Amino acid sequence: GHTFVVPAGWSVRTQGRAALLTPPEAGSLIALVDTTAATAADAVLEAWAAAGIAQRRPLTLTSERAARDGWAEIRGFRYETTANDTRVVFAQALRHGARWTAVVADLDAAVADKRNASIEQMFGRLWPQGYTRESFAGRTANTLDPTRIAELTRFVDSTRERFGVPGIALGLVQDGKVVFAGGFGVRELGKPDPIDANTLFFVASNTKPLTSLMLAKLVDAGKFGWDTPVTSVLPSFRIGDDAATRQMRMKHLVCACTGMPRQDMEWVFGGDEATPATLMRTLATMQPTSGFGEVYQYSNPLVAAAGYVGGKALYPRREFGAAYDKAMQKLVFDPLGMKATTFDFARALRRNHASPHAWNIDGTPARVDMGYNYSGIPARPEGGAWSNVTDLLRYVQMELDGGRLPDGTRYIGEAPLLARREQQVTRGDDLGYGIGVKIDRSTGATLLHHGGIMAGYVSDMMWLPEHRVGAVILINAEEGTSVRGLFRRRLLEVLFDGRAEAQAKVEVQRRTLADRAAADRKRLDVPADAAATRALASRYREASLGDIEIRVANGRTHFDFGGWDSEVATRRDDDGTLSFVTISPGVTGYPFVVGESGGKRTLVLRDAQHEYRFVEVD
Repeated sequence: GHTFVVPAGWSVRTQGRAALLTPPEAGSLIALVDTTAATAADAVLEAWAAAGIAQRRPLTLTSERAARDGWAEIRGFRYETTANDTRVVFAQALRHGARWTAVVADLDAAVADKRNASIEQMFGRLWPQGYTRESFAGRTANTLDPTRIAELTRFVDSTRERFGVPGIALGLVQDGKVVFAGGFGVRELGKPDPIDANTLFFVASNTKPLTSLMLAKLVDAGKFGWDTPVTSVLPSFRIGDDAATRQMRMKHLVCACTGMPRQDMEWVFGGDEATPATLMRTLATMQPTSGFGEVYQYSNPLVAAAGYVGGKALYPRREFGAAYDKAMQKLVFDPLGMKATTFDFARALRRNHASPHAWNIDGTPARVDMGYNYSGIPARPEGGAWSNVTDLLRYVQMELDGGRLPDGTRYIGEAPLLARREQQVTRGDDLGYGIGVKIDRSTGATLLHHGGIMAGYVSDMMWLPEHRVGAVILINAEEGTSVRGLFRRRLLEVLFDGRAEAQAKVEVQRRTLADRAAADRKRLDVPADAAATRALASRYREASLGDIEIRVANGRTHFDFGGWDSEVATRRDDDGTLSFVTISPGVTGYPFVVGESGGKRTLVLRDAQHEYRFVEVD
């Protein structure tokens, strides 16, 4: 009697007690099994057997998950996969009454990445028999009076402390008024300077809705339409597929709906020589992995191109970066009064700013080196802005006012502004993506938002247009990803007198985060194995990512990528694979597999859908 969604394009069949779901690509499987097993672990073992999969991978982590959607208990299971084993393997057991429903998944990594939104859709609608999701549809939002504001600020500050986050800035707006703007904690660990509403944070992908707003202004001005071919605006625009290039419209650059995969390595490892022009040239080599509108795939390089195409439409004689920067200043920052927002790192770092932090590999909060974030400069339309609560609330208020400024002046026409909120592709259960705007209808109250994550920084800005309420939260630690999601839920609880779920999830998510970090730490040798380090070449090169220089100092091994570097640890998998893994705070988890090709030493780096082979330089 439990219910779940079979995503579009997937197949479902029964095999004994198991429901087997398969994506369009061969070689991947998700199975759901109901069982009366005594424990979650037994339920998962039964599910693997019922699915016909002999699961021999070692179990590396069992962790409690926050109860949700009518399930009384949820436990997650993670299995060891080697650096050369391009699989995603996991399980989950959900209890309703005395019975368990176990979900087991063994997926090709590329398929799991491409079909992630479909998997989220399935899990998001896996409900026990008789469950009805809480809905705020038709309710009127409560006034954020001093009592309710105090509930929100207490929650934010206490959650910040539990996750070891140094500082958070928060802003709330309702009915055209800023009802709270302030901060909690400090700008940097070990220093007393407090966070306030004017503290600058690197907002990463929260730049995307600002870039799409600039494009909307150009649509409003008649420079092009959302459905204008990109090559009509910039004839030199190319991606690595001619047919897809011809099909690409201006809205497609920012919709995460074109089939272009998340391919970030080229700009992350681009080094000091990367520029907007090199990003545009590299984009011409990138291939889509699905059709338009088929799946949600988040493409940072494509959004960066959107900003540069828009900038060139307004300032054709300027180089890409200068054209974009000037367009943003003229069309977005100046008219909205966003006086502190900037793409200039030097300017931001001279001012009241928050420093980046993340847990180190031992689970202790630590300062993050800024070098990794500089890699975002060449791709800045997708995630290169610095801003603060004061400025971002001005943006959110404009969204709530349908394109008008506080004095009633129309800043932008409603049609190009609201077109950004039209769903272009599904992200999961009642979740969608528009044109640089995320859409969440899962609670019955339409929440529009966007988040941002970069080394040591997490952010979100959100607004409920039907209720004239908005919020901005800026966080100077990566563990703030949990805080951000919990705050969104708590805001809805306070606004609509919803079930108090957020607070109960704090400790569960905190334990899960710590358990995952500890499990990952067990697999690493720190410092890196000295003999393995001696066997490395001193320099490696990959055509699209550049060079790696190997450095050893004080018994510690570092990989220098040009724009940033990291200490590395060694990891030996059961199949004999040896990897060097980045472990510096904020940049942990990039595995470089040691190998040989054509008589030369190699280091292989993979994302879910691509492989990069660095070869020793003579």
